[in-house]
Amino acid sequence: MSDYQTVIGLEIHIQLNTESKVFSHEANSFGGEANKHISAVTLALPGSLPMLNAKAFRHAIKLGSALACQISRNTSFDRKNYVYPDLPKSYQITQDHLPICIGGKYSYRTGGIVKTINIDHIHIEEDAGKSIHDQDQDYSLIDLNRSGTPLLELVTKPDFRSADEVSDFIASIQKLLRFLDISDANMEEGSLRADCNVSVKRFDDTNLGIRTEIKNINSKKFARQAIQYESERHISLLEKGLKPMQETRLFNPQDGTTSSMRKKEDALDYRYFPEPDLPIFSVSEEEIRDISTEIEFLPENLMREMIEEEHVPEKMAMSLTRDIRQCRLYSRLKNDLNDAKRAADFIVNNSDHLVYSSDGKVETNFYEHLRDMLSLIDQQLLSASVAYSEILPFLVELKEESVKAFASRKNILIESDAMSYENVIKDIIERFPDKVKAYRNGRKGLIGFFMGQFMRSSQKAVNPKDIQLIFEKYLTIDED
Repeated sequence: MSDYQTVIGLEIHIQLNTESKVFSHEANSFGGEANKHISAVTLALPGSLPMLNAKAFRHAIKLGSALACQISRNTSFDRKNYVYPDLPKSYQITQDHLPICIGGKYSYRTGGIVKTINIDHIHIEEDAGKSIHDQDQDYSLIDLNRSGTPLLELVTKPDFRSADEVSDFIASIQKLLRFLDISDANMEEGSLRADCNVSVKRFDDTNLGIRTEIKNINSKKFARQAIQYESERHISLLEKGLKPMQETRLFNPQDGTTSSMRKKEDALDYRYFPEPDLPIFSVSEEEIRDISTEIEFLPENLMREMIEEEHVPEKMAMSLTRDIRQCRLYSRLKNDLNDAKRAADFIVNNSDHLVYSSDGKVETNFYEHLRDMLSLIDQQLLSASVAYSEILPFLVELKEESVKAFASRKNILIESDAMSYENVIKDIIERFPDKVKAYRNGRKGLIGFFMGQFMRSSQKAVNPKDIQLIFEKYLTIDED
């Protein structure tokens, strides 16, 4: 076992799903023609002034509420000064002195346990543009469409101790953002990016080691690889009596290594000062409560409730809570069925047949037919397997016709008086004396043969369990 412990903190950059940019009116959209979505504010032309996007502000409060943060009643913006080719203003509007959300915590499942991560803060800022280095042999190209995109930066405490913990956290936060409907969180499009601050220390050391920052990780797999490589690099240096350098590094997906980008700046290097063109923004407790009521489900909380209180299998709970639409259906169906486990099992195993409306809620007419179908199964008027194959795929097509009428028309309603089939059952037993003898000599699996003979002779649906009980009665009647 290694004598060293890896310590990781994260800075997660979240692109928000607002229609316009955070401080200007142009469209906030991914892709498209280069430099199409820009304005005087994006280009920092003389006389242009920023104006805060109200939806981005509400999104920040919504995420802060979900993470149990303290929402700042008064919040302000600052200028972070640095020079990049894709940053026309040569400064970024961000929050340093009074961020919108302070503190907070988040619990998620990793390595078979629930781990709680402490949040340092969440702040609002604008994204920079994009430098493109592979389209021209002699020049780097600049696309400013991304410049001014609204971002939330979620900064954690250094509470992670492994690459797997980080990967699981990113996956869980990704799901949370989608449930809150504040970001699509698509890492492959850059909507969710992580900076990983990695250091290494001996287990018995109370002080943290020198950290390096790995910038702009855009996949969970790359986060694992980058942290693992950087941890091993730090340990190798320490074993040689050397110290890692505080610096910013980039991850190279081709070979799984990191390389130095620049010496890590301290806060003073950015020359933060208050943004003079934006006022202090205030929010009331009433507004905070109003925004927090928009939160339908917190997926990790719902998953723990399903597993610990409703005894839904863990894999099933994890699968169901990947999609907020399934959670909405589950919440409704478990109450109607009075059986959480059965509701979860049905949704997970029949997800391809579920029909949702444009607002992401289960379509009303479909749900009512679904509930009626499951009720007929409970009343043993429908076989579950027959209902799922013969009715479920057609529920969306049913309009005024009831499920019971549809099942009757298809001749799959189960006859309630199974005893009326006794003569058929007796006839089958008399026709196969050798099978009867083998059954009575211990080959109980032959019950399937007899059931098959009955199903071929019957023109109406019956409850197989009732028929099997009658067969077993006559097959064992002479055994004494």
